[in-house]
Amino acid sequence: MPRYALKIEYHGGPFAGWQRQSGQPSVQEAVETALRKLEADAPGIAAAGRTDAGVHATGQVAHCDLAKDWDPFRLSEALNWHLKPAPVSILKAARVPDDFHARFSAVERRYLFRLISRRAPLTHDAGLAWRVLGALDGDAMRAGAAHLVGRHDFTTFRSTMCQAQSPVKTLDEITITEHEIAHGTEYRFVLRARSFLHNQVRSIVGTLERVGAGAWTPGDVRSALDAKDRAACGPVCPPDGLYLTGVGYPEDPFA
Repeated sequence: MPRYALKIEYHGGPFAGWQRQSGQPSVQEAVETALRKLEADAPGIAAAGRTDAGVHATGQVAHCDLAKDWDPFRLSEALNWHLKPAPVSILKAARVPDDFHARFSAVERRYLFRLISRRAPLTHDAGLAWRVLGALDGDAMRAGAAHLVGRHDFTTFRSTMCQAQSPVKTLDEITITEHEIAHGTEYRFVLRARSFLHNQVRSIVGTLERVGAGAWTPGDVRSALDAKDRAACGPVCPPDGLYLTGVGYPEDPFA
């Protein structure tokens, strides 16, 4: 069966997450339902990352096996037709080798978190960013984030429900930039690693927000990391501002 990679964008608000769940809407179910409009016996799909409820994506990758030899452009167009009106889009489809696997072939995941500091409630960005009321110290957050880059035991920053075999991960990058917006500031956190633990990004951003607000010092982040204790973590921020923006492979399937 020909195998295809799909680059997928979605608004996570209406979904209980990527993964198919009994009795709850999921992104996986939406895409698989669209695929079965094209081929009734199409098997299930696998994705690079199982995003949680409310988390968005601009560059999720999944793969599927189909009986027909589809032109990739026509496949993406047909899927987008059948995905309406769900907030899910197939940005691109590509034919890939039979041994390509969206999850196991990946060598990097990239996430963006959007945090907006302003007094007024969000309107256009409601559900798409985390709003806090007070101003934040970007330099302090960057100093705190520096303690987390590299290979560490991230027990403090993973969910107690995390199913990963080891809490040791290598975080390759945390970049925090500030952008002036109407009546406030948007802080963009970019995180890059081969793989992430469950709730790792939201735990890190929630902790760094406490540093930016002055409730923690940058050194407190190091102390929390060294504690290897979930109770030492700062608050876990909401999913609204989190986006899976890209997945890296030894060879870009969409090039």
